Amino acid sequence: MASLPEGWEQKTSRSTGQDYFLNLYTKESQWERPTKPAERNTDKVQASHLLVKHRESRRPASWRSDNITRSKEEALQILQGYREQIASGESSFEKLASQFSDCSSAKKGGDLGPFGRGQMQKPFEDATFSMQVGELSEPIWTDSGVHIILRTA
Repeated sequence: MASLPEGWEQKTSRSTGQDYFLNLYTKESQWERPTKPAERNTDKVQASHLLVKHRESRRPASWRSDNITRSKEEALQILQGYREQIASGESSFEKLASQFSDCSSAKKGGDLGPFGRGQMQKPFEDATFSMQVGELSEPIWTDSGVHIILRTA
């Protein structure tokens, strides 16, 4: 059978055993075999992040610590260490976010799910929308703390 157009993946339903087709950009699925490349949803993105808070964060507490006392400089240094581990392949983004992110999204490996413009703090939104899928950001500062972002869709 001919290969699928760009951006599609064939999957098999666990409940019915029937094949379906997944748009890799929007994560939407359909039963009919696609004939054109997958469309990208340009008004929504999906990303995971790893947040390191500091004592000047808008809420200097997290699921990991009731009272975060580290400085901004210490938070950045810690985050850069995590980024180096990910970039070198020493550890995965999901593993580090699950263990060390100061956001409740840590339970999902840092996954924030899909979001549109106006739903996140502006520096975070701007960075995510400017990234390519699979790209890892440099440190991004928001009122919450300092983040590294992995654009996933």
